[in-house]
Amino acid sequence: MKESSRRPLAVFDLDNTLADTAHRQRFLEQRPRDWDAFFAAAPQDSPLAEGVRLALDSARECEVVYLTGRPEWCRRDTLDWLAAHGLPEGRVHMRRDDDRRPARRTKLEILRRLARTREIRVLVDDDELVCADAEGAGFRVLRARWAAPSAELKIAQEREGRT
Repeated sequence: MKESSRRPLAVFDLDNTLADTAHRQRFLEQRPRDWDAFFAAAPQDSPLAEGVRLALDSARECEVVYLTGRPEWCRRDTLDWLAAHGLPEGRVHMRRDDDRRPARRTKLEILRRLARTREIRVLVDDDELVCADAEGAGFRVLRARWAAPSAELKIAQEREGRT
């Protein structure tokens, strides 16, 4: 058994936890929302220093795993962004391109699946509904409150199942 498979997991969201999405919020404010442009602009996200520091600190004791509501078609850009900003290597769990369920449902489903074989030390996420449901399911949660909140992103996460 590899050492990493015995280490607890630290699970990190991406958007507004590690990556600052402020520059691409404009795509959600127009009607109809331009989801392709919103996600296509993700490679230009600035890293959020507090989230990055926490991920690097967590990697000392935990295996870092990324859990995002981004669609699968963004995988290459996401992996490149993580590497470019010096974040720890780790598995990236993404939303299927056709999955429009709320983030709190998709993320909790993946957390429960991970927890069947590994200890989850912490979930770090900015979505209040994801955090509340994860806590209700017994997971330790750290709310990422270091990015400017976006009402449009919050609606998108819950009602449109997009991130």
